[in-house]
Amino acid sequence: MINADTLEQSPRRATRRVTHRLAVVAALSCFTLLNGNSFAEPSLKKFQATQNKHSTTQASPEPIMKFMEAEMLYTMEHLAAYDGTKPYYLGYTTYEEESAIVAASLGAVIRNSQTKARNLNIDLRVGGYELDNTHQLRDSGRGQAVGSGNIRLSLDDDEDAIRHTLWLNTDRVFNRAAKRLARVKSNLKVKVEEEDQSHDFSVEDAQVHYTKPRKLVLDREQWASKLRAITALARRYPLIYDSSVTLGAISANRYMVTSEGTRLQTNHRRFRITITAGTKADDGMNLSQNHTFNAASPEKLPNDREITEAFEKVIAQVLALRRAPLAEPYIGPAILRNRASAVFFHEIFGHRIEGHRQKDVTEGQTFTKKIGKAVLPTFLSVYDDPTLSVFGDVDLRGYYRFDDEGVPAQRATLIDKGILRSFLLSRRPLEGFARSNGHGRRQAGRAAVSRQANLLVESTKQVSFSRIRELLIEECKKQGKPYGLLFEDISGGFTTTSRRGPQSFKVLPIVAYKVYADGRPDELIRGADIVGTPLTSFEKILYTGDDPAVFNGSCGAESGWMPVSAISPSILVSTIEIEKRTRSQSKPPILDPPLDKQALSN
Repeated sequence: MINADTLEQSPRRATRRVTHRLAVVAALSCFTLLNGNSFAEPSLKKFQATQNKHSTTQASPEPIMKFMEAEMLYTMEHLAAYDGTKPYYLGYTTYEEESAIVAASLGAVIRNSQTKARNLNIDLRVGGYELDNTHQLRDSGRGQAVGSGNIRLSLDDDEDAIRHTLWLNTDRVFNRAAKRLARVKSNLKVKVEEEDQSHDFSVEDAQVHYTKPRKLVLDREQWASKLRAITALARRYPLIYDSSVTLGAISANRYMVTSEGTRLQTNHRRFRITITAGTKADDGMNLSQNHTFNAASPEKLPNDREITEAFEKVIAQVLALRRAPLAEPYIGPAILRNRASAVFFHEIFGHRIEGHRQKDVTEGQTFTKKIGKAVLPTFLSVYDDPTLSVFGDVDLRGYYRFDDEGVPAQRATLIDKGILRSFLLSRRPLEGFARSNGHGRRQAGRAAVSRQANLLVESTKQVSFSRIRELLIEECKKQGKPYGLLFEDISGGFTTTSRRGPQSFKVLPIVAYKVYADGRPDELIRGADIVGTPLTSFEKILYTGDDPAVFNGSCGAESGWMPVSAISPSILVSTIEIEKRTRSQSKPPILDPPLDKQALSN
């Protein structure tokens, strides 16, 4: 699922009760809390060789890196259960996030806050690379939901406090992993042979990279003053019931150490301005519009004039929708404008080529057996490239240098001239794909799976947008349709990939027009949702424009909400289906809004 209007804020924190009564395992007495790092030096030498080859060190490691490394090495040397079970892989990742939100509505500040948190994630595996505790338990839900959850970590670089948290929670995760491995082995004995015999975890090169941490620097009071002035404009429009402008900012530092030798200290920043406005039509339909500005640095955020113009445009769109007629169910030709097309590909294609879905027996596995076969028109190619930080002058939200499993980000060619070539791959191998291509991603507290980053659609059958409109009208006349549809913008969408549900998708337009074949002016409509099934929809693409554009949003899936980008030109499809959107049956407010009286008095 992708949407454009998720605010930049710290992810929801999972609260967990920690018991101090430890489960009985061998060698627990070795978890004596020591001061200093001297005891870790002998084990550290084991990892130096792998670190040197792939080191891209640019800064010095922070103290938290040293604390995590010392505890990890000590754990790998001493932790074992009575039956000899030991971790073969251990990774500590700390997500340190400083976030700020400034929001205003109708000329008044409604939120002004800044927070900081550290959340520890523990990735512990028992067994071996071929078979471990993350293996899918068939008939028991999804196979890899084995993350440690968010573990609050000291904001102070206090070695004793941090290592105590690591020690206590590592024991908890280890006990759970050992029990699950036993279940995995029993499950394999009573189930039919698996189709995919690939390993549970890929062997990857260790990576060492240190970037200097960043703090969030933001003049919240200055922004509060700006947003007050901009949002006061909504007082002129009493029919706009809800409106706001929000600035969200995140500065995130990530610290990762693993038993394989990976040492990563990275950071990223994201800034987003979200503009929203909403009302209710006389027939009860709730109507809303939004616009976002995304930037990787505060310097690239829009100026006051640009924000004001965007706010006024959003308000005008909402009021126009309030007057627009309701859409009726329709099947026929349509144009999806570039950003709308980008969401279309993200939903109906992108989620179905995420690698872990090809191995999960509960998934529909639309493309699992189609490597080397045509799945899109021959004029289309699709790839995902998290190494791209910008497209044109637009910052891409899906950019990163290393994924959440410590693998370098890589461009993955998915479709080459209509032929499926690969999948988005994490460290969960597939038959024919033994290594990750750097797409293992997660929100803090979740287990990493293969996810989209920057999905790009390219075409060799391009025409101008004006020509696409002409071709749309020609297709309408060919099919005997009085009009086609033009989807200018889309707020998001969602799709079903599980076998338990229909292999379908729904995309949520926010600006759609009827384009009449007889030359009448385009007519704005409201209340239409695009629906369909993926394989059929791909066959209907006729032409693309020469106008690629970026949709920056947030995508929610098993591993949480991730920042993503999708880039596509406009597309003309011979057939698309829309259905009526669910709408409220409640009437608009009974009393006139107080702003109405104020506007009249002025």
